[in-house]
Amino acid sequence: MKNKALFSLLFLSLYCYSQETEPIQTDRPDQTETPAIVPKGMFQVETGFSFQKNKQNNNTNALPSTLWKYGVNENFELRLITEFVSERIEDRTFSGLNPILLGCKIKISDEKGIFPKTSFIGHVLLPNMASTKFKSEYFAPEFRFVMQHTLSKKMTFSYNLGAEWDGITPEATFIYTITTGYSFTDKLGSYIEFFGFAPEKDKANHSFDGGLTYLINNNFMLDLSSGIGITDNAPDHYVALGFSFRI
Repeated sequence: MKNKALFSLLFLSLYCYSQETEPIQTDRPDQTETPAIVPKGMFQVETGFSFQKNKQNNNTNALPSTLWKYGVNENFELRLITEFVSERIEDRTFSGLNPILLGCKIKISDEKGIFPKTSFIGHVLLPNMASTKFKSEYFAPEFRFVMQHTLSKKMTFSYNLGAEWDGITPEATFIYTITTGYSFTDKLGSYIEFFGFAPEKDKANHSFDGGLTYLINNNFMLDLSSGIGITDNAPDHYVALGFSFRI
């Protein structure tokens, strides 16, 4: 009885506190990161599972992928990315932890007229912080500038530009994303998005996706998304589901 009462009290406290904060803003489920910073002193977790069909008998599943965030102040958040993956190539399956990514998000500017709300995100890949099969050879950076325009009370337009390295080769892969978000209600949101990756020494690949989010309360959100490849060298399709919360 004591444990049940304590749990009920904790849940009630979190619920009441969530009513006093702005609704959670997340970097999932789309590929476009948000310029929003986690509120000062709050810890945010964004996690989900994705199932991706590549070409022929090649699948990549994230089980799960998790972004851990902490708001240091209104202009700066710390970030950690962990991802447990399962890859099937022909008749062989490899599972383990991808290299951990450590980084931050820095606020650059608020939205003002035609100028978007803008932040900078940077991570460093830690090559040895991974399962043996998935270790890389070198430390590797990735970065992107994230921008967002408010079109109306219900609609936003966002885009990212950046680059990443894989820790194996010196060539960069350039990244772009373009997305439009629409809120059906205060709780139910949606998006459609184009995104792509352009390796220095290979053809660019482009994809399209869309999804839904549902706000349980201001500190807890569910999401569902799916996408398809547009170009021949992009993954065939994927589906993902997840949730995010902050405390």
